[in-house]
Amino acid sequence: MAASALPPSGELPDDRPGAAATTCDARGMIEIHRMYRAEFAEGPDLVGRVAEGDAAHADVVGDHLALISESLHHHHEWEDEHLWDTLDERAPACAGHVERMKAQHAAMLVHLRELDAALPAFRAGGRSTDAAPVLAALAGVNDALAVHLPDEEANIVPVMETTLTQAEVDAAGEHGRKTTPKGKTWQALGAILAAQPDGGDEWLHEHMPLPGRLAWRLIGRRDYAANRAALTGESHA
Repeated sequence: MAASALPPSGELPDDRPGAAATTCDARGMIEIHRMYRAEFAEGPDLVGRVAEGDAAHADVVGDHLALISESLHHHHEWEDEHLWDTLDERAPACAGHVERMKAQHAAMLVHLRELDAALPAFRAGGRSTDAAPVLAALAGVNDALAVHLPDEEANIVPVMETTLTQAEVDAAGEHGRKTTPKGKTWQALGAILAAQPDGGDEWLHEHMPLPGRLAWRLIGRRDYAANRAALTGESHA
């Protein structure tokens, strides 16, 4: 859904009789949700590919799971700190949805913390006994995502697109970029691109300037592919 430009006054446009005017394009929320669905869904398979006692492979997989866990923590952090109060103020009728989102975040946080706590032992030894708590935590996260993401996309994103400015929505993406750990940019970008229906071409052209696209094609894509091979164990074959 394309965003409508805000008038110079900064007031929300009011040029659609009978319908709430669109004030921003919040598709980015759904695009990042695709990445979380795909990456956490793949987690159990990646853990299962680690041979008993292969600490080196376990460390690569554990590092990746820690990255996506941290990303989801920061994504929810932005929503908790910047989105819910804004929606309560500008769209009071959405209060019930907002409270449900907060409760879902709290429930998911339990599983994310379990995952964070279980990863160090798995990364250090690659033992099946240490993998079990990781798998249990991933199951909890995936179950929570299956409830939360469709709910948010159906009941929160449309409200965002009639109450937030484009600058406010863009701040969520900037928060994600700033909180990506140093040295993990290509890994994170590749995961986002891979999760999009077209493999990320549209996302890349819409969100990355030409120098960034060139850097991805010349450097990033190769680094992402190498990381994928290490994750799946192909680099050890």
